[in-house]
Amino acid sequence: MRSPRPRSFFPRPGGGAPLVALFLLLPLLLTGCWGTPPHASQPLLSPPAAPSGTSDEAFLDDVSHRTFLYFWDLADPTTGLIPDRWPTRSFASVAATGFGLTAYPIGAERGWITREAARDRTLKTLRFLAAAPEGDAAVGMTAYHGFYYHFLDPGTGRRFETVELSTVDTALLFAGVMFAGEYFDGGDPQEREIRALAEKMYDRADWTWAQPRPPSIVLGWHPESGFIESDWRGYNEAMLVYLMALGSTTHPVGDDAWSEWTSRYKVADFEGQRYLQFAPLFGHHYSHVWIDFRGIGDPAIRKIGLDYFENSRRATLAQRDWAIRNPRGWKGFGADVWGVSACDGPADVELPYGAETRRFYTYAGRGVGADFVLDDGTIAPTAAGGSVPFAPEIAIPALRAMSERYGEPLYGRYGFVDAFNPSWSYPGEVAKLHHGRFVPGLGWFDTDWLGIDQGPILAMIENHRSGLVWKTMRKNPHLRRGLMRAGFTGGWLDEAP
Repeated sequence: MRSPRPRSFFPRPGGGAPLVALFLLLPLLLTGCWGTPPHASQPLLSPPAAPSGTSDEAFLDDVSHRTFLYFWDLADPTTGLIPDRWPTRSFASVAATGFGLTAYPIGAERGWITREAARDRTLKTLRFLAAAPEGDAAVGMTAYHGFYYHFLDPGTGRRFETVELSTVDTALLFAGVMFAGEYFDGGDPQEREIRALAEKMYDRADWTWAQPRPPSIVLGWHPESGFIESDWRGYNEAMLVYLMALGSTTHPVGDDAWSEWTSRYKVADFEGQRYLQFAPLFGHHYSHVWIDFRGIGDPAIRKIGLDYFENSRRATLAQRDWAIRNPRGWKGFGADVWGVSACDGPADVELPYGAETRRFYTYAGRGVGADFVLDDGTIAPTAAGGSVPFAPEIAIPALRAMSERYGEPLYGRYGFVDAFNPSWSYPGEVAKLHHGRFVPGLGWFDTDWLGIDQGPILAMIENHRSGLVWKTMRKNPHLRRGLMRAGFTGGWLDEAP
């Protein structure tokens, strides 16, 4: 599961009255006033106009364009790295950078930028990442053994504070790198260099080094204390880690790694659906952004009688049915307002709700499933946005309903903010808000967008509409090799690349 996310790269003011005043003023400072991002790598594109029609296509155009601007506007002008969040100025995220590298070709295909502009931005980013310092020193490094630190200083690209070297965040970065390498297939020197840098970065990742307890793969490593004590097992967002490790031609893991990964799978019934469990919905999105799992399967998922695409569809349907049943009685939940996943939240506090006391959280790995429930009434729009290909008949109406019902507090320049909570209606507790703002009559709304949640919205809507990312990644030999070594067969894998 995603690790807790520090809120800001910059120190927060001290406690007491000044901090309370900051929380009260923050909505006034942010509402309707975007300004110029300090890390914008070029003048901002004009904010997209609201769709003139009422069709789903016009709406998806608007959502996608706004979400694309998060990556285009905010990449650091020196390193190309993408901030973890905005407008709270933050460290850069290597995973968000992988989503950014995926966003640029989408922008070119949609006509929001030229192919040349997408190429140049991609090349700047890859040049920096490929040349960034690697080593086991605790400071001044960007990577080690080919793996990148979870968070980096946006301007220098060096490790942020004491964060871990992260295998899953590196895998998400590599997915964007690989996609760029396949998309930019032209003969000009810049596109050839993109392909060469993509191969260089992937080839130097030493996946066997990341197996201190083989055959499983570790979550990460700290120069101060060594390997983290936990390994990736069971169904979650790290499927991509194992497939990339199996596909490597320089440092591949053994075939038994995939069996170890699937050994902790949990299949159960939840809200009338039987599927492979992972409670936060983002875990049913991340690997699917780059891999078309329709019609292909490994022995573990075929034993269940599904493929991984259908599994994610069932998880999506179950989330909606949870919201309709609404067993906790949260305000706003229903057929068109749903989606519990890892996201920001209003405050770490216990407050009365109805006849009982309820606990609310800030950033947390929210989710609902047969074996885990963490639902404090906070909804993450990325849950529905990332599910558009799986269940468009419920995901698109949900996005439309949320944007129309809540308007500006929820839907702005970069599309949907990270999260909102219609049940948080405590005007006397505003000083306790860790983040975001309280809007009387509507609830709590985040004031940040998060790169790792914007990425799936943009890419999965595009996969639903054109299949761009999926079709492009089918050509990648490393991904195909990893899938086949994991025992996947069927569908497009049985066709010539």
